[in-house]
Amino acid sequence: MLNYAGKISRAAPDRRVAGQGRGRGPFANVAILLLCAPLGACGMNKVVGAPEVAYDYRERHPVVLAEAPYSVDIFPGGGERLDPDTVLRIKEFVARYRKLGEGRIAVLAPRGPGAQQGRRSVDEVRRALAAFGAGPSIYIGSYPATDPSLAAPIRLTFNGVKAKVAGPCGEWPDDLASGNSLEGWQNKSYYNFGCANQATLAAQVADPRDLAAPRGETPQDVETRMRAIGKIRQGADPATSWNTKAATISGVGGN
Repeated sequence: MLNYAGKISRAAPDRRVAGQGRGRGPFANVAILLLCAPLGACGMNKVVGAPEVAYDYRERHPVVLAEAPYSVDIFPGGGERLDPDTVLRIKEFVARYRKLGEGRIAVLAPRGPGAQQGRRSVDEVRRALAAFGAGPSIYIGSYPATDPSLAAPIRLTFNGVKAKVAGPCGEWPDDLASGNSLEGWQNKSYYNFGCANQATLAAQVADPRDLAAPRGETPQDVETRMRAIGKIRQGADPATSWNTKAATISGVGGN
């Protein structure tokens, strides 16, 4: 090698390892990026927790079984004895008490101006309760009748298992219009959605315990079963056949 002084000098041996310090090609850079992409994505993953407000109305407003009062108001007529409709209401009330109730039945008579008729009918109501099987479990009390212009009924009540919505309906924690915020822009149901439907379902259930577990099976119809077995033994079809005769509308009732 010729230097600037015109002397020949010996060049130092090249001790670089093959591939070090050399420029990488474009394919090598792409391969490195592909290998590092999964590692970079690990830092971007987030664990999303459960929403503060449940999206499903059955989870937001569940129907639960709780101890709650059953009540019915008895409006006695002007006569000395209870009318048949009132007696049937008392009978249904006692049947529900024997099925779902506990403790004692409270008979609350009105107290105040204009409540004389209700107080006179307390003995008749008590006798009707005893006639339907609730004699030993009757408690006589009173409640204030404040408005003399309104009818003052005799109130029957007891505590028992009842289906109800866990929380009250009619709550609106967020503004549905949300003109000055973004709260109403989410694609989800509002908080009070479905509460009235759940409350109506709970009120219509005849036996609240059916919501927790199914009822037991009733005994089989022995006569129907033996009749079907007898037909099978005779080689006949055990199915029930219904013979219907079609009639035109003009022919019904004769000519």
